[in-house]
Amino acid sequence: MSNPRADYSSIVSRPPLYLPNGAKVAFWFILNVEEWDFEAKMARAVLPTPQGATVVPDVPNYSWHDYGMRVGFWRIKEVLDKYGIKATISLNGSVCNSYPEIVQAMVDGDWEIMGHGFVQRVMPLEDDEAGVIGKTIDTIRDFSGTAPRGWMGPGLAETVETPDLLVEAGIEYVCDWVNDDQPYVLKTKTGRLVSMPYTLEMNDIPMYVVQNHRSPEMYERGKDHFDTLYREGAESARIMAIATHPYISGVPHRIKYLDMILDYITSHDDVVIWTGGQILDWYNESVRQDRPGTEKANI
Repeated sequence: MSNPRADYSSIVSRPPLYLPNGAKVAFWFILNVEEWDFEAKMARAVLPTPQGATVVPDVPNYSWHDYGMRVGFWRIKEVLDKYGIKATISLNGSVCNSYPEIVQAMVDGDWEIMGHGFVQRVMPLEDDEAGVIGKTIDTIRDFSGTAPRGWMGPGLAETVETPDLLVEAGIEYVCDWVNDDQPYVLKTKTGRLVSMPYTLEMNDIPMYVVQNHRSPEMYERGKDHFDTLYREGAESARIMAIATHPYISGVPHRIKYLDMILDYITSHDDVVIWTGGQILDWYNESVRQDRPGTEKANI
C-alpha cells in the first residue's frame, strides 16, 4: 500500500522553499532524553546476556543508559552552549519527575521540549495511547510552563491512529516520518499536522549501536551530509537534523567528533540554527504566502 498519510511529491517538482536572508540550510539539533524502567526489559541493549537469557533487572544495560543521565547529558550540553545552539529535546514525560535537574537545565537554556511518550516504550504497546499522549503533554507543560508543539514516538513507532490522536491533543508537528528533507503536511482526520525532517542517517543509534562505526563517523558522515544539503539548498531550502542520545554521543571518545561537526556547520554562512518549532513557523508562513490552499491535507 502506498503511504496512507501523504501523497507522493518529488523534491525536484514541488515549488521551492526559501529561508530568510538567502540561507540554504536550516539546521536543528535533537537530543533524545529518556527514562528506562529498571524493573522492565531494557529499551535496547549494548551487552547481550549470557546464555541469551532475558533478565530483569538488567543492570549493565540500565547502567549504560543511566551514564547518559548522570554524565553524558551534561557533556553534550557543554558543547551546545559553546556554539550557542538551542536544542530540541525529545523528552519522555516521566523524566520531569525522575530527573528534574536535567529538565530544569533545558528550561533555563530556553531549549524546546517535544513529547516522546511518557516512558521509553513504543506506542503500539500502550493500552491507552491517547491517555499516554495526554499525560506526556500535561507533565511537560506542568514542569516547563509550555505545552510541547512537537512529538516523536519512542523508536519512531506509531499505531495507525497516532497522527490523528496527536492532532486531537494539540500537537503541531511529528518526527516519525523520516522520508524528506523538507517539511510537509500529513493527512489526518481533523486538523493540521506537519511532518518535520528527522533523521536515521545522522542519528547516533543506527550509526554507533547498529552499524558499529568508529567514533569519527559523526564528523565524517555529517560533513558529507551537510555539504550535499548546502549545495542543494541554493535552489530550494533543505533541513538538516542531527539526532543524539546522552548515553551514546555523550561518552568521552565520541564527544570530540560531535564538537567538530557542530563547529563545521556553524562556520558556514547561509545557515540558520533553529529549533523544531522555529522550522515549523517558517514552513507554515512560507506555505501561506507562496502556496495558498496547499496547507490543507486532511483525510
